[in-house]
Amino acid sequence: MKPRIRPTVERTELLSNLGLSVASTASRRDHPWPGYVLGFALGGFFDGILLHQILQWHHLLSTINGDDIRFQVAADGYFHALMYVIAVVGLWMLWTSRHDPARSSGRLLVAGILIGFGIWHIVDAVLSHWLIGIHRIRMDSISPLFWDLLWLGLFGLVPVLLGWILGRPRDDGSEVVHSPDAAQTLAVLLVLGTGALGIWPLRGNEFTTVLFAPGAGQDHIFRSLASVGAQLVWTDGSGELAVVRLADGQSGWNLFRHGAILVTGGGFPAGCLNNLRT
Repeated sequence: MKPRIRPTVERTELLSNLGLSVASTASRRDHPWPGYVLGFALGGFFDGILLHQILQWHHLLSTINGDDIRFQVAADGYFHALMYVIAVVGLWMLWTSRHDPARSSGRLLVAGILIGFGIWHIVDAVLSHWLIGIHRIRMDSISPLFWDLLWLGLFGLVPVLLGWILGRPRDDGSEVVHSPDAAQTLAVLLVLGTGALGIWPLRGNEFTTVLFAPGAGQDHIFRSLASVGAQLVWTDGSGELAVVRLADGQSGWNLFRHGAILVTGGGFPAGCLNNLRT
């Protein structure tokens, strides 16, 4: 009688597939990719809002064509747009994983966000500050390396370390598998709230920065500002970058209908001029 090889092969294939499935499940639980992506986007929002708009320590491309403030503000706007795209990708990943039994626990999701946040600052320090050299943390500092290292430690290495500690397996070897709905909701609110901060002060803020498309023309720009009752406070040499004071009850969103390509309540961009190369 010939040996029965087929059932043995089938059992071997079944065990192999089961092993791959278990490994894939463990990998997805151990590596919360939505958290990594969302944390990376949050790092970019944090950098852009705090350093570009509030503290005004640098622009994205401060060392490139530094005397052209219109170019600098436009580059910052495209940078924020890229962070919005990354955030949307992270939110989509989080949404599609909501019914996945292998999705990460709330603890691992938070750990992933911390790690992604720190990775952003590590990448920014190594790539933007030192390798490419498009900006430093403080462009006006006599010791820019000090600020680069301080920022890297506080907002790069520390969050990655905290995320690694939080994401480590528990002492008993078990993993938290309860529903991470609360953590996912908080993550979504955090990302949406942080992303909105870049454009939130479009109503009632003292100053609003408006960038018009190249070639818009002075007459068109002045008509656009007048249509929303905006008072011109400052403009660059081209006239296409303006800081205005909106009338009560008016929203800067309306300027998009009149040729504006960037409207932000991030403050007075000319304040960054003393930090730019001339």
